[in-house]
Amino acid sequence: MPELGSYLLIGAVAAVVTFLATPVVIWLAKRQGWVYLPNDRTVHQTPLPDVGGLAMFVGFVAALATAWLIGSFDVVFDNNSEPLGVLLAALVIFAVGFIDDIKEISAPAKVTGTVLAGLALVWFGVVMFAFRLPFYDGPIILSYDLKPLITVLWLLGISQAINLIDGLDGLAAGIVAIGALAFFLYSQKLTDVGLLDSSNIGPLLAMIAVGLCVGFLPHNFNPARIMMGDGGALLLGLLLAVSTSVVGGRADSFDDEFIGQTYFFLAPLAIPILILGVPILDTVFAIIRRATGRKALATADKGHLHHRLMNLGHGHRRSVVILWTWTALLSGFVLYPTLTGSNPAFLPFAMAALAIVLYTILHPSVRARRREDIEAALAAMDARAAEASAAAAHPSNADATADAISDGTTDTNAGPAAETGAGVPKAKPRPNGSRNPGIASDAGLPTADLDH
Repeated sequence: MPELGSYLLIGAVAAVVTFLATPVVIWLAKRQGWVYLPNDRTVHQTPLPDVGGLAMFVGFVAALATAWLIGSFDVVFDNNSEPLGVLLAALVIFAVGFIDDIKEISAPAKVTGTVLAGLALVWFGVVMFAFRLPFYDGPIILSYDLKPLITVLWLLGISQAINLIDGLDGLAAGIVAIGALAFFLYSQKLTDVGLLDSSNIGPLLAMIAVGLCVGFLPHNFNPARIMMGDGGALLLGLLLAVSTSVVGGRADSFDDEFIGQTYFFLAPLAIPILILGVPILDTVFAIIRRATGRKALATADKGHLHHRLMNLGHGHRRSVVILWTWTALLSGFVLYPTLTGSNPAFLPFAMAALAIVLYTILHPSVRARRREDIEAALAAMDARAAEASAAAAHPSNADATADAISDGTTDTNAGPAAETGAGVPKAKPRPNGSRNPGIASDAGLPTADLDH
């Protein structure tokens, strides 16, 4: 059985290798032009390398190879095809994301690549065996036909959730680090009480995910020098999807009562849903938002949770830390019954959640943004009132303007304004950019072209 120290060693290898490989990847990306240009959705003002997933993949391979070589994880690698399946699936899903980062591929192509990675997992036996549903009596044992479907769907859901939350510097890496660490502690507790086999690869992958994020964060936290890109986000999503499915879908909890596992009548599979509540909730809202707006699910927008926090008035770093804090709170809520053996006291967690909410909506920067919005609205109202007063003071001008807007013509004998030429509107350009051919008068005067 691997000891805690062995897991920490593997996490350290993943962190150190990723940290050292990232500057090399930054240099290579700038040399090759693998950068992400600023647009109306990004918060960056300068092009940034977006292939940080390459450094993460190098760290992942180094950590997995170290685990295989040191001997402490022989129970995981001996006579077990699952590590090879995870390696191949990681290679496939990283390759898909990396190609998208450097030349951009279609959403169906990315989904196809993710499905191929899921099928690689299924081929090498990296699947869940059973799961529970809330308030459903007994486990649901997956048949041979359902295992591939559930595995692929779980991989698609988790990987896309991580990919969508990767919108601010350090946000996805921090959330994955917190969530993966919480899930590692949870799986270790299951192993200690005999509900999870020591040969399960889930805890190892969770610790590797923690190491990758810790090594990448110093380069990715605001102001970032590099982004993880789709390659990094999909790789982290795969590691989380595999670790949660093989732990939550294999823990032997169906005959034993373990309070941390059956809390709220949920199976262990519900634990990662709570731990990763922030990215999963953001994904659900994105799907609803785009479906109601009749937009494609792959359409990018600025309606994500981190964008909304910044629109409230929070800065880049503060928005990231707020979402990190929510992930830590949800993780603590999950870990409390697991580590203590008793149901959590709701009051401390409710008080912590209330404190985060109040901080989010009452921070001085939010109040300052609210004052600015109110002042801008009042200024706009004053401007409209001034325009209305000016129109009321010169009714002939208002009538001429209204007539010109309605039919594009103005009566040259309409009064003093017409005689002096004041108040006569210029002709509007046509949709194709050509000029108005002229304005005909009621008095039979020749037409005159108006310059713009």
